[in-house]
Amino acid sequence: MGIPPEIQEHIEAWERLSPWEKSEVGRDLRRLGLSYGEIQRLIDVKKSTLATWCREIELTPDQYAEIRRRTGTRAGIPRDTNRRRRLEIEAIRDQARRSALILMSDTFWVAGTILYWAEGAKTRNHLALNNTDPRALRLFITWVRTYLQPDAAFSLQLHLHEGNDEETAKEHWRNQTGLHDANFHKTFIKPAGTDTGITDWNTAFVRSGCGEPPTRGTSLWRGPT
Repeated sequence: MGIPPEIQEHIEAWERLSPWEKSEVGRDLRRLGLSYGEIQRLIDVKKSTLATWCREIELTPDQYAEIRRRTGTRAGIPRDTNRRRRLEIEAIRDQARRSALILMSDTFWVAGTILYWAEGAKTRNHLALNNTDPRALRLFITWVRTYLQPDAAFSLQLHLHEGNDEETAKEHWRNQTGLHDANFHKTFIKPAGTDTGITDWNTAFVRSGCGEPPTRGTSLWRGPT
């Protein structure tokens, strides 16, 4: 491949060029369609530096084909190492789109989905919702068991203020959520003076571990992890 005279002049004056001028030469050579290996044979530069200079330069399919023809390899051609994962994600999204078209007429599914996306915790391998309103927690629990996992197990965690009776609060939230046998995670105690909206019961966090969640929440429910 022929190198334009102006670029060749800069290559020959490489040691006298400023850092910015060197980066421009590297980018110019990449735009010509040269592989990183071919560029390195022309100028003294590390491959990692060259890749940084050229990260926004996208070669055309014809230029990639020319690299393969000249070198007999795929050297200098980016490899799509995440292709399998991208295909898996796209398949999940496609399935979700098709399911949503069917479920959109189900008002309870819509209500639970909106609640989860607005208030839910998006954490790998379990769903969680944290809220002060027991009605929201009961809706969330029923929604999960209706649409995701019928036998989903839940656990609770309380966010209380200093001075609240922890055992009384636990009994309150067991009764309010209907999770009478639920285990409790360590209670989070808010220091005095951090909130003016103090109540006897404050916030419950419900979690459930039922595979990969749609992602996000407030009052937590947690299942086996």
